[in-house]
Amino acid sequence: MSSFICTICGQSAPASTLQPRCGCGGLWKLDYQPPRYDPALVDRDSWNIFRYRAFLPVVGDTWRSISLGEGLTPVIRLDEDVLLKMDYQMPTLSFKDRGAAVLVSHCKQIGVQAVVQDSSGNAGNSVAAYCGRAGIACEIFVPEGTSEKKIAMIKSHGAQVQVIAGSRDHCAEVCRARVTEDGLYYASHVYNPFFYEGTKTYLYEVYEQLGRVPANLFIPLGNGTLFIGVVRALEHLLASGLIEAMPNLFAVQSERCDPLARAAAAGLAEPVRVVPSATLAEGIAIGVPMRGAEILAMVRRHAVQVITAPEDRILEARARLEARGVYCEHTTAATYAALLAYADRHGRLADCLLPMCGAGLKSDH
Repeated sequence: MSSFICTICGQSAPASTLQPRCGCGGLWKLDYQPPRYDPALVDRDSWNIFRYRAFLPVVGDTWRSISLGEGLTPVIRLDEDVLLKMDYQMPTLSFKDRGAAVLVSHCKQIGVQAVVQDSSGNAGNSVAAYCGRAGIACEIFVPEGTSEKKIAMIKSHGAQVQVIAGSRDHCAEVCRARVTEDGLYYASHVYNPFFYEGTKTYLYEVYEQLGRVPANLFIPLGNGTLFIGVVRALEHLLASGLIEAMPNLFAVQSERCDPLARAAAAGLAEPVRVVPSATLAEGIAIGVPMRGAEILAMVRRHAVQVITAPEDRILEARARLEARGVYCEHTTAATYAALLAYADRHGRLADCLLPMCGAGLKSDH
């Protein structure tokens, strides 16, 4: 089994540790280097993300009893310039199932009996579903204002839900305090590196489906759940010689909560402290991204453009998608709103790929 390494002091720990972070306060990274990406190693008889398990830190066959058939979502054409990866066509209607499937498989493998997690809704629903599948007790903390439909879905999987007054960041603080006080396993999509190993499969699928990587990738950016996975997968394909260069990456924040966009613009290594204001893009309204330094290092390394979604164009973008048969969450529409605004300022941008991260019914509130 792989091991964890602290991102601050470099201390290592077995990946089976129940500690959510290093004693010095640093977050864990996974000491895992996948083999060279070879399409021949893809298990085409597995109709889920574990078809790529040759490139994932998956131990044994536990995943077989955990998978809900996540992944293999289609890429469709919106118009001549834009492709959509339909990741809301997942068991819990969001892309977070990619990470939850790998993380909960790891939890089951190391004998975890109960987990807690904080979420704006989608990640909590995913973790709850896969924990229900695995027979692991689950408690999810969500901030006030979270869609009642998301809360109902979380409860449907047998998880307990704690609705916390205040911001999304405060909700995370309350949940982490519970982890410390009661010694529970923190199945966090932000803290736990296994989650990002699952989100890598988004890009592996794109490469397998298209035989290439589009020139311009737009990726929502709050805590970096998808962004980190996509960058790692691209670096893997690049090192394996399957792509000649990195595509243009556009990371999208809400203009009402943009700590990473401000930091990138100023050339800073840490996120700027911001006070989030109300936004329809609740899924990326993260004022204190815990992996901010790691994300900004990736931004500098690959010349990523961190842009913002205009709040007053989110509903317009959602309506334009709806008119073409695509019914997505407001946060997902924000990524398209950012593309539209960018094209208005800089001109037409061809060969773009956007993730449709969450289904529309989940944010009708």
